[in-house]
This record gives sequence, C-alpha cells and structure tokens, in this order.
Amino acid sequence: MGNRADEEGTDVEIYRRPLTDTIHADTPTGAPAELHNLLDQLGLERHEERTGGPLYTWHMVPAHLAVEEQKRLASRAIPILLLAGYEVSCANDVFDEAAYQQGVRDIRTAANRPAAPRPAPGSDFPTAHRTASRHAS
Repeated sequence: MGNRADEEGTDVEIYRRPLTDTIHADTPTGAPAELHNLLDQLGLERHEERTGGPLYTWHMVPAHLAVEEQKRLASRAIPILLLAGYEVSCANDVFDEAAYQQGVRDIRTAANRPAAPRPAPGSDFPTAHRTASRHAS
C-alpha cells in the first residue's frame, strides 16, 4: 500500500480519488505529527490503517460537504500549508483559484492585524473578557 505523497516526493498531495467524489490529502509515510495536526486543524478528517508494516495515515475532505465546498476547503488549506513550509501539490480538478486567493488574503489580514494588548499578570481583568478581546477584529 503506497500513497501519492510517497510516489511524488511531496509533503501533501491533494487529489480526487479516481471514480469517486472523495478528495484526499496524502502525506508521506512517517510524516511528522505537526503536519497531521495542521491538516486536522484545517478541517480535513484523519484516517489511519495499520497493515503488517507501517501505519498509513491520510486525510480526506469531509464527505458531507457539497462537491464545490470540498474543493474550496482543500484549496484554502494550501496557502497555510505552504506558509508552514510544506511542499504541496494539488490536482487541477480539485483546485479552486478563488478559494486559494481567499486563503492568501486571510493570511495577509491576520499578519497585518495588530496583536491585542495583554493584561498584566495578576490583574483583575476577567478571563472571558481577555479571551474575547484577543479575537476581536
């Protein structure tokens, strides 16, 4: 059992599984936990299968999403993966240029947003308010 990331020498291979609507994000055998965790955080579902040899781990875009939303989710993940230093390849039939560009804009917006001031340690600033202020735009 192999996967496309192993075959292509990339960190993430995003493609539609032949004869299905399923979008896969394959990672190489033995990929770091940080990569798997990042894919989880980006909304892809982790799957694992243990064979007589190594543990195979891959991710899939949630099947309950409409086909176009699946493509958007996969394409918006690409800029974040690239920024994290991973080599990513995405099949043309999965890639959504507008969603990719939105992902890039989201990264730029987050990078340009000033950090919210943090209260001094031991202040009487309520925890709920402190958390809410960090997420305010």
